[in-house]
Amino acid sequence: MDGYDIANMSMESIEEGSIEEEVLVTSTLSAVLAVMFLLGVSGNIYVLVITVLSGRPVGSMCVHVVNLALADLLYLSTIPFVVSTYLARDWYFGDVGCRILLSMDLFTMHASIYTLTVMSLERYKVIVRPLKSRISHCHRKLTSLTIWFTSFLLTLPMMCMIRLQDSRYGSGKKICFPTWTPESFRQYLTVLFCTSVLAPGVILLYLYSCLARAYWMSGQEVRRSSRKLNQCVGLRIFTIIVVYWACFVPFWAWQLARSYQHEHLVMAPSAQIYLNYGVTCLTYANSCVNPLLYTLLTSNYREYLARQMRESRLEVQKGVNDETLAK
Repeated sequence: MDGYDIANMSMESIEEGSIEEEVLVTSTLSAVLAVMFLLGVSGNIYVLVITVLSGRPVGSMCVHVVNLALADLLYLSTIPFVVSTYLARDWYFGDVGCRILLSMDLFTMHASIYTLTVMSLERYKVIVRPLKSRISHCHRKLTSLTIWFTSFLLTLPMMCMIRLQDSRYGSGKKICFPTWTPESFRQYLTVLFCTSVLAPGVILLYLYSCLARAYWMSGQEVRRSSRKLNQCVGLRIFTIIVVYWACFVPFWAWQLARSYQHEHLVMAPSAQIYLNYGVTCLTYANSCVNPLLYTLLTSNYREYLARQMRESRLEVQKGVNDETLAK
């Protein structure tokens, strides 16, 4: 929806704007997105390899990190299609390509934020309700499938209502365009904003406020080293969430502004292209930065698990020694 918005706007504005300016924008955007594609794909593949093939499994965190990296890879996979469309100023991927590729950002952003919400909920249970925090492997798989299926259902209306049509300027070029009325499209975008940003945001703020209070109250009850590692894991997850919001809130602000204030936007077509260019790069940048955050997260979590195992062994050994002395 974002990268292709630029391409569609570009194809229409080129016939009424400066060709030289359009070539400059095209070249810059294509180069930036190409670099993001290389960095993001290589980084997320690296995360998948070290997470899946590591000799030290990281439990539930492994499942979640794999889901996040897959979501990033799916989103980044749309970049070659965006760049080729932008360079050719035409759509060559048919009606099916419109339906799938223009829905991929909505699909993956929902999968990412729901996975992050589940991760945060698990952290909350580990800290606040440690005795009820154990989750079976089957339950994790079912949760992952539910996340992806829910994300697909929320994206399905976009897949069904988008179609390929001729450019409104009669140039013979094709663009992807939603078939529903402007009012229906506004309502759908509002729902998506609530499901991908607003509702998860409220839940996450509540969870992390509870976590902050739990950390504060348990300061004297938990060993300092273990508490510090546990806090690092929660902090890494929260950092990923903040980066997600920083990259996608501007995207949604622009989409909603265009939808609700389209008739009152006093902006030249070229200015709209530049702004769309900026929010698009931000969303793709999220998938480029995430591999670093995922790597730090799994590293902290492995260290946390190792610390927990060492402390458990020490407690068991201490119990054995106490029994021996008692005898």
